[in-house]
Amino acid sequence: MALISLQSVSLGFGGPLLLEEVNLQVENGERIGVLGRNGMGKSTLLKVLNGDLNVDDGNVARQQNLRVAYLPQEVPLGLQGSIADIVASGLQLTSREEADVENDWRYQVQIDQVIARMQLDPTAQFATLSAGMKRRVLLARGLANNPDVLLLDEPTNHLDVGAIAWLEDFLNRWGGTLVFVTHDRMFLQRMTTRIIELDRGRLFDWNCDYATFVQRKEAMLASEQDQNALFDKKLAQEEQWIRKGIEARRTRNEGRVRALKRLREVRMERREQPGKVRLQIQEARKSGKLVLDAERISYAFGEHRVISDFSTTIQRGDKVGIVGPNGSGKTTLLRILMGELAPQTGTIKEGTNLEVVYFDQLRSQLNENQTVFENVGQGRDVIMVQGRSRNLYGYLEDFLFPKERVHAPISVLSGGERNRLLLARLFTQPANVIVLDEPTNDLDIDTLEILEDLLLEYAGTLLLVSHDRTFLNNLVTSTIVMDGKGNAFEYVGGYDDWLRQSLSDSSGTDKNIKKTNPDSKQQSASPVEGVRKLSYKERKALEAELVELPMRIERMEAEQFALTKAMSDPSFYQQESSKISLTVNRLKELEEELNLAYQRWETLEQVNIQ
Repeated sequence: MALISLQSVSLGFGGPLLLEEVNLQVENGERIGVLGRNGMGKSTLLKVLNGDLNVDDGNVARQQNLRVAYLPQEVPLGLQGSIADIVASGLQLTSREEADVENDWRYQVQIDQVIARMQLDPTAQFATLSAGMKRRVLLARGLANNPDVLLLDEPTNHLDVGAIAWLEDFLNRWGGTLVFVTHDRMFLQRMTTRIIELDRGRLFDWNCDYATFVQRKEAMLASEQDQNALFDKKLAQEEQWIRKGIEARRTRNEGRVRALKRLREVRMERREQPGKVRLQIQEARKSGKLVLDAERISYAFGEHRVISDFSTTIQRGDKVGIVGPNGSGKTTLLRILMGELAPQTGTIKEGTNLEVVYFDQLRSQLNENQTVFENVGQGRDVIMVQGRSRNLYGYLEDFLFPKERVHAPISVLSGGERNRLLLARLFTQPANVIVLDEPTNDLDIDTLEILEDLLLEYAGTLLLVSHDRTFLNNLVTSTIVMDGKGNAFEYVGGYDDWLRQSLSDSSGTDKNIKKTNPDSKQQSASPVEGVRKLSYKERKALEAELVELPMRIERMEAEQFALTKAMSDPSFYQQESSKISLTVNRLKELEEELNLAYQRWETLEQVNIQ
């Protein structure tokens, strides 16, 4: 029997239903990732599973005596006391048990074990903690009752990359059932055994990991577009037929008229795919080749040193990521590099023609007393974007603010909407240097990937603080790692490159550590000695394989796409189980064959065949 079962559940708050005829079975031991665009009902679904919301229609069933813990997206206001007090409040006890809790050593042991397991100081006051530590305490509070099911809403928000890695390790060792909402793609891939998605009121159960979901989803959306196009063409043909004045009332045509009415009804009920954010960066004239040069800079808050004797050189087109524990000085370093804060020792030399836009994670550039329209327009109805005048209403629609929403006050916006609004405001300004401090918080995955693609194409310079490891991997050319003790090290590449380089040479002499001393000169790598030259016959064989291999990969990718598209059709799962298994197994074989082919291709390209 499922731990929690939703049967034909519907729920709405005015307007289209957030959940429409939703069916879901949560089984013991599953790790379910819940996906969907902002506003699609992900948090609502978690609240239904937790019993916080009553549904409009359908049935919600839970196993008897099921223990469920829920970690909301936002830290509840007004929580006071020590960490031990907060964790103890998570025990779900009867009134008699509550009277005995202080005197019963079993409860104290249970609380102490959870606190130790979460690496927390029981005497620390909750109100003094960082946002990331507060979320860890709330997770401990949820675990104090030894729950069967743990519901997590954006658990990686406000955590640094080290805390996220710790959370992944902890949850992988925890033995219960997990249902969570997140925009962190690496967290999804590492944690899920099953993906479900909310899209326009419907729940899609993909029953796969995240990487497989991405492939299948792309195929399904393409198939849906094709089907909708065929449907619309048929409807247009029938509308044209009836407008031609054919005697539709004749008996032989009445069936066609009734069919047209049904087509119209189906078209009216269709819920279109939600729009996507359309982003454009206004690139300013090129900056000088040198953007900035920092030499032996230091900064401290009283006795707490956050930056000590750090040097770096940033040139035009560099994309630099900054990571480190919460409170390690990442934002302080950004402000020093931008010239907003003077270093206490050392020097900063700025390049020429710099035009900088800055995304502040606190969104302090937004005026809380103004509307969406006023924040971006600044008294104008028309703005200049890429040298063209744009109507402000149309520009805001690009950021998914419809006309009925643009005059809303900032106070009613969600976190994701506020981030989109700040991007809309910043991208009206020409820039050759973009500085982003935690831009991915509260963005859905679709918008995050659009921003990622835009920044990849951006020819200017990027400084980026982020806890999103996939975002860093896909964007940055170097990573500055701050350790929270005043030390900062710069590595070539993204998050995974930093991990690999830091592990490969613990002595700190890794050849891929970027030199931070501006006077140091990079030495060209000496050629590898002792490698046997290939014979003429061997070279020809490798050259032939290099020609054939990409074509073979292309054929396998085409077959993989066709199978994925077939599996995204709901009718696929109505076949005999043997046919389904055959297709699923072939798709797995293809994935393995492609992985081997990619590895072989990489090996061939690294071999010197000249």
